[in-house]
Amino acid sequence: MVFNRRNFLVSASGLMLLSGLGTHTRLWAAPSFDAYPFSLGVASGDPWPDGFVIWTRLAPHPLQPDGGMPPLAVAVRWEVAEDEAFLTIVRNGEEIAHPELAHSVHVEVGGLQPARHYWYRFHIAGAEASPVGRVRTAPAAGSSPERLRLGLAGCQAYPQGWYDAWRHLSEEPDLDAIFHYGDYIYEYGPESSFTIRDREGRKVNRRHADNEIYSLTDYRRRYAQYKSDPDLQAAHHATAFIMSFDDHEVDNNWVSTFDQDGSPEQAVMARRIVAMQAWYEHMPVRLAQAPRIGGLTMFRRLDFGRLVRMHVLDTRSYRSQQLCEKPGARACRKQDDPTSTVLGDAQEAWLGAGLRNDAVWNLIAQQVRMMPIIRRDTDGIRMTDPPDSWSGYPAARARLVQAIRDNGLTNVVVASGDSHVHNVGYLPLRPGELDGPAAATEFLGTSISSGGDGAADSETRRFILQDNPHFALYNQQRGYQLFDITAREWRTDLKVLDKVQQPGGTLTKLASFCVLPDQARLHPA
Repeated sequence: MVFNRRNFLVSASGLMLLSGLGTHTRLWAAPSFDAYPFSLGVASGDPWPDGFVIWTRLAPHPLQPDGGMPPLAVAVRWEVAEDEAFLTIVRNGEEIAHPELAHSVHVEVGGLQPARHYWYRFHIAGAEASPVGRVRTAPAAGSSPERLRLGLAGCQAYPQGWYDAWRHLSEEPDLDAIFHYGDYIYEYGPESSFTIRDREGRKVNRRHADNEIYSLTDYRRRYAQYKSDPDLQAAHHATAFIMSFDDHEVDNNWVSTFDQDGSPEQAVMARRIVAMQAWYEHMPVRLAQAPRIGGLTMFRRLDFGRLVRMHVLDTRSYRSQQLCEKPGARACRKQDDPTSTVLGDAQEAWLGAGLRNDAVWNLIAQQVRMMPIIRRDTDGIRMTDPPDSWSGYPAARARLVQAIRDNGLTNVVVASGDSHVHNVGYLPLRPGELDGPAAATEFLGTSISSGGDGAADSETRRFILQDNPHFALYNQQRGYQLFDITAREWRTDLKVLDKVQQPGGTLTKLASFCVLPDQARLHPA
């Protein structure tokens, strides 16, 4: 790894300046742009009953250093209205876009009415306004909303396919929010084994613009390349996102202070610091999720009245080193032990306490497969448990199952991603009893584009369904999931595209499942 010390120091300065930005930065008195400054669109996130976060970043030339912006602060006006025409503006103000944070703007809007739509936009004096975004506030605390609709999506490797799934998600009616389970960007270089074509079937270049990324500038450019995609922007403009991160926002399979290459702890942490600053700069999250010296707190909780309590987990930052997958492997643990953890002690205790509530549903929104899985290689020989999932941490998974049991819960639904497949099944109550009683149901969402077109059927799929009686569905196509939630039932629709390596793929509903709150059991819808 080539480590750029200058960029690390820039990042560290940014972290320390979060509490006092602008002390030494001059304000650009009369901004003038030679290109549209809102090229990366707008976004909203983390809806509360009285408000939400709205975001943008000024980048007239998004792939140029610093987005084509000078090292000057810029005053940005924002407005929130009750209607798309902005005839009734209910909140407005001014924020400063600081160069130390890539001229990003995060506004935590409050004082609004619960459970209603609002529209928002940004302005700069003398420049064209931003696109308009729409967002819905959460239901009032303690209320009993009739319905909640959530999307589940993530894993969007830019060089491996088009973002048609995001365009379709942006057109889904009545979405309250989308949970993004991570892998918003990928850190790899421009090499790609996937052939990408345009609508006419001609090969096109949809590769990463840079080599593998390490510095703060690198990560900013990578986010800018991804966020320039019009289909991704359309999804952000349509509804709020509830963001998390997985491994590729930093480096493949990283956990805590470990990477897959056995790099020194200082090198892993240096890369984590700059990657997490870039993540914050490009995500519609609150100041509570901003990076600081000592780390970043991504896990948090959102309530949607008394209908759903959503626990957003961080399964990367506090995890024990992964188990070795092959004999002789390095940079891994040789065996599991009772102290191994996925969440870390503090987050584990926080989740256990949060599960004690009177919500109709508990949604555990996280990144990697929680259910056990039996896998075979191409010769039909059983493989080891996948280490980069809860299966690599059986003691930690057992503690979570015990917490669900201790609280007497039958209403826990797990939403996850990472594996680039649609996978529906159960989290068994007892290890080794895959077809026994369940502690929770799990809906694992496939990727937006990662893995290319995929396949509706394969020998791998047939082996997995044969060996895993707790799985109700396993599919290797691209797409997303929709959760339609009421007090009576939780319904999940699984959507798939027949292709993503060429735009214009056909979207179909693969399957639907229902869960009732009094039993962790799947029913065909």
